[in-house]
Amino acid sequence: MEKEETKVETVASEVKEAKPAASNREGSKKGGERRSAGKNMAQRRPVEKLYEERIIKIRRVCKTTKGGRHMRFSALVAIGDGKGKYGFGTGKSAEVPEAIKKALDSAKTNLLRLPLVKNDSIPHSVVGKFGATSVFLKPAPAGTGVIAGGPVRAILELAGVKNIYSKVYGSRNPVNIIKATVNGLSLLKSYTALNKLKNSKEG
Repeated sequence: MEKEETKVETVASEVKEAKPAASNREGSKKGGERRSAGKNMAQRRPVEKLYEERIIKIRRVCKTTKGGRHMRFSALVAIGDGKGKYGFGTGKSAEVPEAIKKALDSAKTNLLRLPLVKNDSIPHSVVGKFGATSVFLKPAPAGTGVIAGGPVRAILELAGVKNIYSKVYGSRNPVNIIKATVNGLSLLKSYTALNKLKNSKEG
Protein backbone atom coordinates (compact mmCIF):
# COMPACT_ATOMS: atom_id res chain seq x y z
CA MET A 1 0.00 0.00 0.00
CA GLU A 2 2.80 2.40 0.87
CA LYS A 3 4.50 1.70 -2.47
CA GLU A 4 1.27 2.42 -4.36
CA GLU A 5 0.76 5.70 -2.47
CA THR A 6 4.30 6.84 -3.29
CA LYS A 7 3.70 6.02 -6.97
CA VAL A 8 0.50 8.12 -7.02
CA GLU A 9 2.31 11.04 -5.37
CA THR A 10 5.17 10.94 -7.93
CA VAL A 11 2.71 10.84 -10.86
CA ALA A 12 0.77 13.81 -9.46
CA SER A 13 3.98 15.81 -9.00
CA GLU A 14 5.01 15.05 -12.61
CA VAL A 15 1.60 16.25 -13.88
CA LYS A 16 1.94 19.51 -11.89
CA GLU A 17 5.41 20.11 -13.33
CA ALA A 18 4.21 19.41 -16.89
CA LYS A 19 1.29 21.88 -16.71
CA PRO A 20 3.40 25.06 -16.32
CA ALA A 21 5.57 23.98 -19.25
CA ALA A 22 2.50 23.61 -21.46
CA SER A 23 1.14 26.96 -20.30
CA ASN A 24 4.51 28.58 -21.10
CA ARG A 25 4.35 27.16 -24.60
CA GLU A 26 0.82 28.48 -25.07
CA GLY A 27 1.93 31.90 -23.76
CA SER A 28 4.89 31.98 -26.16
CA LYS A 29 2.55 31.07 -29.05
CA LYS A 30 0.15 33.89 -28.11
CA GLY A 31 3.07 36.30 -27.76
CA GLY A 32 4.34 35.30 -31.22
CA GLU A 33 0.88 35.81 -32.68
CA ARG A 34 0.66 39.26 -31.08
CA ARG A 35 4.08 40.24 -32.47
CA SER A 36 3.18 39.05 -35.96
CA ALA A 37 -0.13 40.94 -35.74
CA GLY A 38 1.78 44.06 -34.65
CA LYS A 39 4.16 43.71 -37.60
CA ASN A 40 1.23 43.33 -40.00
CA MET A 41 -0.42 46.46 -38.56
CA ALA A 42 2.83 48.38 -38.98
CA GLN A 43 3.05 47.24 -42.59
CA ARG A 44 -0.56 48.29 -43.27
CA ARG A 45 -0.03 51.85 -42.00
CA PRO A 46 -0.28 54.34 -44.91
CA VAL A 47 3.04 55.88 -45.98
CA GLU A 48 3.04 59.68 -46.13
CA LYS A 49 3.66 61.11 -49.61
CA LEU A 50 6.72 63.32 -49.87
CA TYR A 51 5.41 65.09 -52.97
CA GLU A 52 2.00 66.16 -54.18
CA GLU A 53 1.22 65.03 -57.71
CA ARG A 54 -0.85 66.69 -60.40
CA ILE A 55 -1.68 65.46 -63.93
CA ILE A 56 -1.52 68.41 -66.32
CA LYS A 57 -2.24 66.80 -69.69
CA ILE A 58 -2.97 63.36 -71.14
CA ARG A 59 -3.14 63.04 -74.91
CA ARG A 60 -3.44 60.23 -77.42
CA VAL A 61 -0.57 59.70 -79.85
CA CYS A 62 -0.85 57.73 -83.11
CA LYS A 63 2.01 56.27 -85.10
CA THR A 64 1.25 54.93 -88.59
CA THR A 65 3.36 52.02 -89.82
CA LYS A 66 3.08 49.28 -92.44
CA GLY A 67 1.25 47.09 -89.93
CA GLY A 68 -1.31 49.82 -89.21
CA ARG A 69 -1.81 52.50 -86.55
CA HIS A 70 -0.21 52.14 -83.14
CA MET A 71 -2.12 54.00 -80.40
CA ARG A 72 -0.21 55.26 -77.36
CA PHE A 73 -0.82 57.78 -74.58
CA SER A 74 1.42 60.64 -73.48
CA ALA A 75 1.19 62.05 -69.93
CA LEU A 76 2.54 65.33 -68.56
CA VAL A 77 2.81 65.41 -64.75
CA ALA A 78 4.09 67.94 -62.17
CA ILE A 79 5.11 67.26 -58.56
CA GLY A 80 6.17 69.40 -55.58
CA ASP A 81 6.47 69.43 -51.79
CA GLY A 82 5.00 72.92 -51.29
CA LYS A 83 8.26 74.11 -49.70
CA GLY A 84 10.32 75.09 -52.74
CA LYS A 85 10.95 71.70 -54.38
CA TYR A 86 9.24 70.99 -57.70
CA GLY A 87 9.64 69.03 -60.90
CA PHE A 88 7.87 67.80 -64.01
CA GLY A 89 8.08 64.81 -66.31
CA THR A 90 6.56 63.17 -69.38
CA GLY A 91 5.88 59.52 -70.13
CA LYS A 92 4.46 57.43 -72.97
CA SER A 93 2.81 54.02 -72.91
CA ALA A 94 0.04 51.95 -74.46
CA GLU A 95 -2.01 52.43 -71.25
CA VAL A 96 -2.77 55.63 -69.32
CA PRO A 97 -1.73 54.41 -65.81
CA GLU A 98 1.63 53.20 -67.11
CA ALA A 99 2.22 56.53 -68.91
CA ILE A 100 1.45 58.43 -65.67
CA LYS A 101 3.80 56.17 -63.70
CA LYS A 102 6.64 56.80 -66.17
CA ALA A 103 6.01 60.56 -66.03
CA LEU A 104 6.11 60.53 -62.21
CA ASP A 105 9.38 58.58 -62.19
CA SER A 106 10.85 61.11 -64.63
CA ALA A 107 9.67 64.04 -62.48
CA LYS A 108 11.17 62.57 -59.29
CA THR A 109 14.59 62.23 -60.94
CA ASN A 110 14.59 65.87 -62.14
CA LEU A 111 13.71 67.90 -59.03
CA LEU A 112 14.55 71.62 -58.76
CA ARG A 113 14.53 74.11 -55.89
CA LEU A 114 12.87 77.55 -55.84
CA PRO A 115 14.01 80.43 -53.57
CA LEU A 116 10.85 81.56 -51.73
CA VAL A 117 10.53 84.82 -49.78
CA LYS A 118 8.52 85.67 -46.64
CA ASN A 119 5.18 86.30 -48.37
CA ASP A 120 5.42 82.96 -50.27
CA SER A 121 6.37 84.67 -53.52
CA ILE A 122 9.43 84.91 -55.77
CA PRO A 123 12.30 87.37 -55.05
CA HIS A 124 12.09 89.37 -58.30
CA SER A 125 10.45 89.53 -61.75
CA VAL A 126 11.66 87.18 -64.45
CA VAL A 127 10.82 86.02 -67.99
CA GLY A 128 11.21 82.35 -68.91
CA LYS A 129 11.46 81.24 -72.54
CA PHE A 130 11.21 77.96 -74.38
CA GLY A 131 10.62 77.65 -78.12
CA ALA A 132 7.84 80.03 -79.16
CA THR A 133 6.56 80.43 -75.57
CA SER A 134 7.43 83.13 -73.04
CA VAL A 135 6.19 83.25 -69.43
CA PHE A 136 6.37 86.45 -67.38
CA LEU A 137 6.47 86.03 -63.59
CA LYS A 138 6.23 88.89 -61.10
CA PRO A 139 6.17 88.84 -57.26
CA ALA A 140 2.91 89.89 -55.56
CA PRO A 141 2.05 91.07 -52.02
CA ALA A 142 0.49 88.72 -49.46
CA GLY A 143 -3.20 87.99 -50.08
CA THR A 144 -3.00 88.29 -53.88
CA GLY A 145 -3.07 84.57 -54.62
CA VAL A 146 -1.75 82.73 -57.67
CA ILE A 147 -2.83 84.71 -60.72
CA ALA A 148 -2.02 82.10 -63.35
CA GLY A 149 -3.76 79.45 -65.37
CA GLY A 150 -3.21 75.92 -66.60
CA PRO A 151 0.29 74.47 -66.38
CA VAL A 152 1.79 77.66 -64.85
CA ARG A 153 -0.62 77.53 -61.89
CA ALA A 154 0.06 73.81 -61.36
CA ILE A 155 3.84 74.13 -61.17
CA LEU A 156 3.73 77.30 -59.01
CA GLU A 157 1.25 75.89 -56.48
CA LEU A 158 3.16 72.63 -56.16
CA ALA A 159 6.40 74.57 -55.62
CA GLY A 160 4.78 76.46 -52.71
CA VAL A 161 4.20 79.88 -54.32
CA LYS A 162 1.01 81.51 -52.99
CA ASN A 163 1.25 85.11 -54.25
CA ILE A 164 2.35 85.85 -57.81
CA TYR A 165 1.38 87.48 -61.12
CA SER A 166 1.98 85.68 -64.43
CA LYS A 167 1.32 86.02 -68.14
CA VAL A 168 1.90 83.60 -71.04
CA TYR A 169 2.93 84.86 -74.49
CA GLY A 170 3.21 82.90 -77.75
CA SER A 171 2.56 79.17 -78.12
CA ARG A 172 0.04 77.60 -75.74
CA ASN A 173 1.44 74.08 -75.92
CA PRO A 174 1.36 72.70 -72.34
CA VAL A 175 4.86 71.19 -72.58
CA ASN A 176 6.30 74.47 -73.89
CA ILE A 177 4.54 76.44 -71.13
CA ILE A 178 5.86 74.12 -68.40
CA LYS A 179 9.42 74.28 -69.77
CA ALA A 180 9.26 78.08 -70.12
CA THR A 181 7.99 78.40 -66.53
CA VAL A 182 10.75 76.14 -65.23
CA ASN A 183 13.30 78.14 -67.24
CA GLY A 184 12.07 81.36 -65.60
CA LEU A 185 12.10 79.85 -62.09
CA SER A 186 15.65 78.53 -62.64
CA LEU A 187 16.80 82.12 -63.39
CA LEU A 188 15.61 83.37 -59.98
CA LYS A 189 18.22 84.42 -57.44
CA SER A 190 17.92 84.69 -53.67
CA TYR A 191 18.18 88.02 -51.80
CA THR A 192 21.72 87.20 -50.66
CA ALA A 193 22.86 86.60 -54.25
CA LEU A 194 21.17 89.84 -55.39
CA ASN A 195 22.88 91.82 -52.60
CA LYS A 196 26.25 90.37 -53.58
CA LEU A 197 25.69 91.43 -57.20
CA LYS A 198 24.70 94.96 -56.13
CA ASN A 199 27.74 95.30 -53.88
CA SER A 200 30.09 94.03 -56.61
CA LYS A 201 28.62 96.54 -59.11
CA GLU A 202 28.87 99.42 -56.64
CA GLY A 203 32.44 98.46 -55.74
